[in-house]
Amino acid sequence: MQHEVLQFSHYANKHIHLGVCGSIAAYKSLELMRAFIKNSIHVSVTLTDAAKQFIQPLSFEALGASKVYKGLFQNEMPFDHLEPGQLADAMLIAPASANTLANLAQGLSHEMLACQALAFDGPILLAPAMNPKMWANPATSANIETLLERGFFMTEPEDGIMACKDEGQGRLAQLEKIYYDTLALLTEQDFYGKKILITLGPTMEKWDAVRVWTNNSTGSMGTALAISAWLRGAEVYVVAGPVKQYMPIDPHFHRFDVTSADEMYATCHDLWQKMDMGIFTAAVADFKPQAGIEQETNYTENFDSIKFKKENYAHGFHIRFTPNFDILKSIGAIKQAHQKIMGFSAESGDSIENLSLAIHKKLQTKNADLIVGNFLNEAMGTKTNRVLITDKNGNEQEWKTMSKADLAWNLLSYFESI
Repeated sequence: MQHEVLQFSHYANKHIHLGVCGSIAAYKSLELMRAFIKNSIHVSVTLTDAAKQFIQPLSFEALGASKVYKGLFQNEMPFDHLEPGQLADAMLIAPASANTLANLAQGLSHEMLACQALAFDGPILLAPAMNPKMWANPATSANIETLLERGFFMTEPEDGIMACKDEGQGRLAQLEKIYYDTLALLTEQDFYGKKILITLGPTMEKWDAVRVWTNNSTGSMGTALAISAWLRGAEVYVVAGPVKQYMPIDPHFHRFDVTSADEMYATCHDLWQKMDMGIFTAAVADFKPQAGIEQETNYTENFDSIKFKKENYAHGFHIRFTPNFDILKSIGAIKQAHQKIMGFSAESGDSIENLSLAIHKKLQTKNADLIVGNFLNEAMGTKTNRVLITDKNGNEQEWKTMSKADLAWNLLSYFESI
């Protein structure tokens, strides 16, 4: 996978049955399986006869699949074609070939995987991969339409250059996309119908044509919250500063990329009226350089168009800063009775007492419903976090160190409950 995916302890001991069809992309299913197993999800596997021409069952067994089913009538237990339907919580076929799509649409069962799919009454996700002309063929389109009408789920293939050098739609979707789409099938949709605004990452404030004032926030906490909320059925609106985090590509996941605090402020206010919840994790710069650099001579230049060269400022120069808008406070001031706000407070030092004072003060001044406090040295650039939380009902809790994925999941549950 090109990006590291989140691992949630929520999915431990779930069971996915993975079907693999004949495609040059078959080898990618190994990486998908490893991601599920790393998440403590049990994975069983069935390869079609065509898939075995590209990759061997032993590869899946060696990486932890249990069990790997063989073909029909190959000395298997008599009910192996029924077993995944009895044991697995969801089924994923990736890559799914045109032949397998046709078999499923027509109810054919001459291969083990087709039998297992026909006998599976849980959710089934199809991730097709094939030549663009095969994908565009009316027969394939009709089969897909039939399967979707019957309740199958689909992660559509992407555009790109194929192994045969043809170009068009047919490449297996990004593994991250398939991974999260599969997790969504295992997830209770307890946030269905909610619209949630989430800010994340740093802001960048220009002080000349090429240089910026910023911080080292990665946006990982906000991303974990956004993905968790989306997995649980929410329609998510992410306002992201400059970050490289992977986020799902989905009609219910909206991403707005911004650079400065002013841009983040404007975007949040444009979106807020239709939101049910707001979660503000962004490490917004509290100050921005004024328009121009003031030297001892009081000469000022416009930093939007000038790159300041050191040979022109041998004695240095002064930059005057002015406060940015307080996004959380401004949203809190217009919050309606049906809306809820979660804010974050990152503090230096390691005093729980000082952190407690800070989050209680922010709860009141920002008109928030929940404030999550953490220490800078434990939060920024890390995969884990330890937090102190306080809510509008006067409760305060200290939570032990956990992964940001699990913290996000738990925070959403708590936020919904207050």
